[in-house]
Amino acid sequence: MTITQEDEFDGLKAIGRIVADTREVMGRAMEPGMTTAELDDVGRAYLEREGAIPAPEATYDFPGATCISVNEEIAHGIPGARILRAGDLVNIDVSASKDGFLADTGATYRLGRVKPSLDRLCRDGKRALQIGVAQVGAGKPLAGIGAAVGKFASRNGYTLIRNLASHGVGRALHEEPGDIPTWPNRDRRRMNEGLVLTVEPFLSTGGLWATDGDDGWTLYAEPAAPCVQYEHTVVATKRGPVIVTQPA
Repeated sequence: MTITQEDEFDGLKAIGRIVADTREVMGRAMEPGMTTAELDDVGRAYLEREGAIPAPEATYDFPGATCISVNEEIAHGIPGARILRAGDLVNIDVSASKDGFLADTGATYRLGRVKPSLDRLCRDGKRALQIGVAQVGAGKPLAGIGAAVGKFASRNGYTLIRNLASHGVGRALHEEPGDIPTWPNRDRRRMNEGLVLTVEPFLSTGGLWATDGDDGWTLYAEPAAPCVQYEHTVVATKRGPVIVTQPA
C-alpha cells in the first residue's frame, strides 16, 4: 500500500495500535501452565472487542487468531495444547484488519528468567529491528534494510533466517512490493513516499533457513538454533520511518 491521503494514515494508525495493544495484552497475560490456545483466546477477545478481524484466519484460513511460536518454533506456530513453561521464549505475531486497513506486528517474549544467551539474543533482536526501521524513508533503497541488519548480525556473531522476509502491507497481509529481504542483498528497488511495509528480521544464533514442520504451518530453524523475531509496520516518509504498530 502507498498512503496518499491523511485519512488513510489515520486508518492505518488505528489498526496498528490495535494489533500492538493485542500483542502487549497477550504478553502480559501469558504464564506458566497456560496453553497456547488459551493465550490465543486472549488475543482473539481483544481483537473482537476492538472490532478487528484476525488476518491469518481471514487471509489464509490459519487455525488461530494469532501465531504463537515457542522455543524451537520460529514462526507461524498454531495455538493449541502446548503448555507454556518458565524459561520459554514465546513469539507472538498479531496481524488484523479494520475498516479496510491492515497492520502486522510481532515480538518474542521471555516467560520468566531465561538463559543469559537467550536474554542477549532478545535484546539484540530488538536492536536489529530498530536498525532496520531506521533505514526506512522515501527514496531510500530497500536493500538498505538488509545491509544494515546484516552488518549488525555479523558484527555480533548472529545469523539471519534468509527465507522469511519483510513485506508490503496495508490493504492486505502480503502485497506489493512483495518480499523485502532483511539480510544483505542486491535489491535495486527504492521506497516511494507513503509506502507501507513491515520490518521483521529473524535473528538467530546459527539458523539460516526456515523449514516446514509436519502440521503444514509451523516453521523451524535449519540448522536448529534459537531464533527471535521483532516486527513493526512502518510507513516510509520524507522525514524517515513512521511506526504505526506502537501500543497506546
